[in-house]
Amino acid sequence: MEKFKSFITEEKEEKYRILVISAEPDNNKMFHTAQRVTDEAEKLGHDVYVVKVEGASIIYDTGYKIFNADDKKGFEIGNDTVAIVRGSVRLKKSYLDLLTQLEKIGVCMVNSRETVEVSSDKYRTYVKLQDYGLNQPKTVLIPNADTWEQALESLDSKFPIIMKTLEGSKGIGVLFIESERQIESLVQLLYNQNDDVDLLIQEYIKTDGDIRVIVLGGKVIASMKRDVVEGDFRSNVSQGAKVEEYKLTELEVEQCLLAAKAIDGSWTAVDFIPSKNPKKDPPYILEVNHSPGSEGIEKATGKNIVKEVIDFYANPDNRYSVPTQCGWEEIVTVKPFGDLTAKFDTGNARYPVLHAEDIEISGKKITFNHGGKTITTKLVGDYVSITGGGEDKRYLVDLEFEFAGSSYGEITFGLDNRDDFNTDVLLNRKTMRMLNVMVNPQRKYIVTTKYVLDK
Repeated sequence: MEKFKSFITEEKEEKYRILVISAEPDNNKMFHTAQRVTDEAEKLGHDVYVVKVEGASIIYDTGYKIFNADDKKGFEIGNDTVAIVRGSVRLKKSYLDLLTQLEKIGVCMVNSRETVEVSSDKYRTYVKLQDYGLNQPKTVLIPNADTWEQALESLDSKFPIIMKTLEGSKGIGVLFIESERQIESLVQLLYNQNDDVDLLIQEYIKTDGDIRVIVLGGKVIASMKRDVVEGDFRSNVSQGAKVEEYKLTELEVEQCLLAAKAIDGSWTAVDFIPSKNPKKDPPYILEVNHSPGSEGIEKATGKNIVKEVIDFYANPDNRYSVPTQCGWEEIVTVKPFGDLTAKFDTGNARYPVLHAEDIEISGKKITFNHGGKTITTKLVGDYVSITGGGEDKRYLVDLEFEFAGSSYGEITFGLDNRDDFNTDVLLNRKTMRMLNVMVNPQRKYIVTTKYVLDK
């Protein structure tokens, strides 16, 4: 297993554009980290813009710009932009819809709408963490006011237990339940106030505090212990918890990295309760936060966490756009041959391949036939492909390429006879990254339709 120090690296730096997306007023305490990001970004010479999502809009005019409701100048955005999403954005669907717009433009999201929605729903997070085999307090939903007894029976845990609303942060919406009478009264009260309230109950694990771990780009950059607040059972810094730096075991590092991966988070905070034997037994993962606060962790560790985050995304290799799901087979357009079936092959690291017959070379020109149409074009080069059938030489040509209504200009294809295959085109990983797609191996034609070929 990798040592803790191996999760700390130095990155090359590059100026880029930063959006800080928040629904909080500037004078709100919850705006602290958003302000810290703004201040540090400006010190480092990055262009930064605080987006107040209420009334914000995106307009295209030779390029994309985002505007606050009271701003006529706006801020240019594109694939050199990183959007740092703060927790309050989860509160309204219209706020989340702004994230979707940014994702479609190709902005690097920290974090994506899917990550925000999963981590904001405590039960969805619980299910995701289960998928990764992580240890958690047992958790059961209370779907309505009449099913609390069945939920309690399913939990099969002695009192006290914990009740939570599915959404909530900073310890708000977390209740300590000590009896059946108390849970019955609280459930009735909450459902009387709001028929649509979402509740869960959870096994209570007695502890003197929990651990918060900051994960950035698949590496742990800081960790702290938060003591339980005196006279309370919660350990949130926002509730007054005392903090101190905490040294993680290798097992705890591994479990936290898996928890961040479970919600597909880029910059996240993982909260856990240590096991009695933390070197051998996994911790109890409590939640994964998509919008880590900086105040407590910077105080506990003495590190400038916000600067580390900004420096990390200064490396373009660390910036990813949110991909669109596509099928393993889709329709593409290769000019001048028109609409063709293409296999999206994540195992192909070389060139995309186009079916070709009757290939002839004449100096720096190449002539070939595809689907009954013969063309002569510039010979770009050649390469040797190594497959299960052995080695073969393939010639390279540049052809115009379109997919799902977008034109990508000329890309380089290798030519090969694909009579033994069901598709005219075999795409490679580089092309799929350019298209910003993620392949679903179970489905075909998610993005396009074969109707154009069948009619």
